Amino acid sequence: MRILDSRRLTGPNLLLEGPGAILDVEVDAADRIRAEVAWRGALSEFLRDLGWESAHVAARANALGLNLAFAAPFDVLYAATEVSEAAWAEAVAALQGEPAPDRGAALAALRESLDRERKPWLLALAAEAGRRGVTLLADDRRMSVGLGTGSVAWPVEETERVLPRLTWSSIHDVPTVLVTGTNGKTTTVRLLGAMIAAAGRVAGVTSTDAVTVGSELVAEGDYSGPNGARTVLRDRRVEIGVLEVARGGILRRGLPLPRVTAALVTNVANDHLGEFGIDDVPSLADAKMVVAKAVGAEGRVVLNADDPLLLERGTRLSAPVTWFTLDAKSPTVVAHLARGGEAAFLDGDALVWARGSERRILARLADVPVTFGGAARHNVANALGAIAAGAAIALPAEAIATALTTFVSDPAQNPGRANVWSVGGAKFILDFAHNPHGIGALARMMAALPAERRAIVMGQAGDRDDVAIRELAGSAWTMRPDRVFIKELEEYLRGRERGVVPAILDQEFRALGAGEGVVSRHENELDGVRAALAWARPGDLILLTIHEHRREVTEILDGLGAKSALV
Repeated sequence: MRILDSRRLTGPNLLLEGPGAILDVEVDAADRIRAEVAWRGALSEFLRDLGWESAHVAARANALGLNLAFAAPFDVLYAATEVSEAAWAEAVAALQGEPAPDRGAALAALRESLDRERKPWLLALAAEAGRRGVTLLADDRRMSVGLGTGSVAWPVEETERVLPRLTWSSIHDVPTVLVTGTNGKTTTVRLLGAMIAAAGRVAGVTSTDAVTVGSELVAEGDYSGPNGARTVLRDRRVEIGVLEVARGGILRRGLPLPRVTAALVTNVANDHLGEFGIDDVPSLADAKMVVAKAVGAEGRVVLNADDPLLLERGTRLSAPVTWFTLDAKSPTVVAHLARGGEAAFLDGDALVWARGSERRILARLADVPVTFGGAARHNVANALGAIAAGAAIALPAEAIATALTTFVSDPAQNPGRANVWSVGGAKFILDFAHNPHGIGALARMMAALPAERRAIVMGQAGDRDDVAIRELAGSAWTMRPDRVFIKELEEYLRGRERGVVPAILDQEFRALGAGEGVVSRHENELDGVRAALAWARPGDLILLTIHEHRREVTEILDGLGAKSALV
């Protein structure tokens, strides 16, 4: 029995409705019930002694052990983690028949930690912000109330000076959308940003690639966690916030905001299983659906009706749901509309927005560049999700339609997502796809597009198990590639020795039927790309899955006179 991780939860999360502390512990399956009971018992005594008797306590089992959490005041979350650890120490001692730790000493140390961390002024500020219906964002360095154009932010050390001077009448929130899912998040937030811009508003967008405000690049990097949300929502230019929310951020810290206007879940599929106690796809769906906790009765939860896990969970929500689907005859969506609900769906080649019996065609597939004329079914779904989310934040239909027809998956508007380059008559599609679901979607698109020959450059990170790596190869094989260039991901070995992951992929492709000369292995991503460029001839279509060196690959293509293109 041991602690794997102990951390703060700063927002709504998988186990709690708000802030708290969580322990990830390793426990044999036979001991899990006893361990949970012992921890709850010890914790209840600590909570009673600390005056937190009413704190909500929650637990869930996973493949390695347990996730144990309890709700705590958000001004003392570091100390709350110590409370949970102290309760676990008592529980382990009891289960193993060892002398119990000195409770008096532990309690004294906890009270000292709490006294040192307590910030009564922060709780008072949160209460006032709540009373006025605006959001408080706090971290170790900065504080803010309100969002976007209605925000006021200041360094923590200036709080005593700032608080008496706050002009609450000018402080307000702006509409905000959370976007999560296994694949399609980044394209969807960027498309939503384009819709907001077409409406004449300033969008603040966070993603795994960057933070942007309007057309300005504010910061590059993975900003899909709370830091990205705070960065963009403290920018007083932002009129609408669109936040990509990754699984890791939800599980590590919880949601970045306690309430939002809308939340969108694109899909759920196998990716990053085995982390933070998420061992299977249904559990991953539960983690993604945490975003619904931030949506109130006036908001909208936008869900993919073609995803069975989301369909099942969406029908149980109390918050209003907007469905999107590629199937205009989906029984769930048809019944939902009959009750006056809202949905976005594909009807023939038309992207349709509907409320009750009202229908409006917003665009045709041929006019929506990111769908590649309908071949990119995953981007048809992303576009429908964006339509539904755009309607949820009251964007004009005309602005939504304009963005659909002008947003292009090129390096300027949607870098790293289905970017197409033409080199000597061959077409190269550059994409970040990195899991079986994403690779499978692109493979189906590649198979649907005309080509003399097809090829793929691909690899996988070392933190996936062998089954997931083989599944990735199986997804890629559905496009029946004429060549497969397997790359080593040098920056993503993650505990594996060099060559191990490429060998698994190579073996699986051969088992799937790849003949002699079809598969080759390359020492790094750039070598794989160069080999594909050397192999290509006019009429070929090559998928480059790029994870480490997007900038360098772009420079290579530019050096060859490549031109951004549409397939």
